[in-house]
Amino acid sequence: MSSGPAPEATSSAPDSAAGCRLLLVRHALAVPKHVAEDFERSLSDRGRADAPEAGRWLAGSGFQPHLVLCSPARRTRETWELIAPALPDVPPVVYDDRLYNATPEVLADVLAERGAGLSHVMLVGHNTGIHELAMSVCRTGPTELLERLRAELPKAGAVVVDLPGGWHDLTSGDGRNGHLIAFWTPNSVDPSGN
Repeated sequence: MSSGPAPEATSSAPDSAAGCRLLLVRHALAVPKHVAEDFERSLSDRGRADAPEAGRWLAGSGFQPHLVLCSPARRTRETWELIAPALPDVPPVVYDDRLYNATPEVLADVLAERGAGLSHVMLVGHNTGIHELAMSVCRTGPTELLERLRAELPKAGAVVVDLPGGWHDLTSGDGRNGHLIAFWTPNSVDPSGN
């Protein structure tokens, strides 16, 4: 149990959401780059503490994905594996090579392709792509949440976005009109990002 302040979580979730719901999770803190080749970097001790915290927040908030898309890098796989036990119903996971250090455009294409027919999808990925995707998709939402998201998406941070037009909103040039409904960061986030 942490003795620090409660994790930062803010939500403006409507009573019922139309369209699709996208959950974006940045991988938790990994060991430094000099310790291992980038793809094989594992989570640090702090990352191993923050990832389950993200899972507990998702479960407690009722944001239940029907599918998880995850980069195959070790740090993203480990993040998902530590989130999953907290969820009441663990969804299937797909490790897609295209998600490793992907651009926002590639992330959007994979989500639109894999999310077809599903209303709630989670993506566990990497910066800068996942942060840029979140910023480009979130057109509306509470000002405080939008400002926090513009500033950064910390490691192990979670963003929940409603897409009224469904997955097509991710790939249509002028259709990115997502509504930011929740943004969570772990207790251990510090201003330096370490």
